[in-house]
Amino acid sequence: MYRFFTPQLKTITRLAVLIVPLLMLNVATAQEFQVHPATQVPSMLVTQDTLKKWEQELSNWGRWGPDDQRGTLNLITPEKTIEAAALVRVGETVTLQHFVNNEQTVDSQSFGPTKHWMSRIDPETGLPTFALDEIQFSLHDGMLSHLDALCHYRTEIDGEYVIFNGYPQNLTASGCEDLAIDRMGTSYITRGILVDMPLMRGVDWLEPSTPIFVADLEAWEEYAGVKVGSGDALFIRTGRWAMRDAEGPWRYGQGGAGLHATVLPWLRERDVAILISDAVNDVQPSGVAGINRPVHQLTQVNIGLPIVDNGYLKDVAATAARLRRWEFMTSIQILPVEGGTASPFNANASF
Repeated sequence: MYRFFTPQLKTITRLAVLIVPLLMLNVATAQEFQVHPATQVPSMLVTQDTLKKWEQELSNWGRWGPDDQRGTLNLITPEKTIEAAALVRVGETVTLQHFVNNEQTVDSQSFGPTKHWMSRIDPETGLPTFALDEIQFSLHDGMLSHLDALCHYRTEIDGEYVIFNGYPQNLTASGCEDLAIDRMGTSYITRGILVDMPLMRGVDWLEPSTPIFVADLEAWEEYAGVKVGSGDALFIRTGRWAMRDAEGPWRYGQGGAGLHATVLPWLRERDVAILISDAVNDVQPSGVAGINRPVHQLTQVNIGLPIVDNGYLKDVAATAARLRRWEFMTSIQILPVEGGTASPFNANASF
């Protein structure tokens, strides 16, 4: 199996087929939400042919060597961390994490049950005998802020499933053999930039299925007086949590605001190190025929850009708006789940 792109691979990669990920929505449920008409405008229309071209043009395969398993996290250099530390000026810190709970709702427990129990119970009284407990939850739960491992999505080349940097996707009962979450490092500190689309548009949240384009991101840069650059953590707020608090849960993974596929070349050009959304990153439905999460697909497989779903951006948005400052130091801890396809997103923003 090839480990990185070479000129000889051009013919093979032209034949690469973007597979529908295991988490892709089935047709029946996806029909509940309509494709946003803005995604079908000729200048914005993305096709499978476009994605196949971008597979090569945006690729970071081999950029950090044939054995690399961190992808764009390599862009968070010691120099970048030192620069980020200088952004702490008032000493305020807020969490960027949302954790699982026991709610039985349409946006939680869809990949497995959440359970919490005391693990030392007296069989006669039914009461705990000691303060010890256990917990079970899915790493991809809809209520959990989680960082996807780079082994989470795959493409098909010459009949074989392949993940970032040309590794074969070898899955075992214990998880991923390569590009698992425990291979991606344990801690990073870098500059975070919040893109608060509802704030710029003067609304509490973006309506479901609203796409975010490059023009929107660059309008935000002008609004906030920041520019996204190499090694940054980019936070995209759609207002998912505000809408949920006000109107209750909905199938945000089937009808949610998010990035349109045309943003992919911009993310590669700007060398974003990690991408975080308060929903699933991709606008849902995507507006791209045949694949509902092209941003997931190309960021993880071709660009090697780790992404976070369900980031909790409500508190950081309020703090940033009050301080009128949308850049901050963000500290990220990755739980080294052996062979894991994800980790809870344990992160803070410090102003």
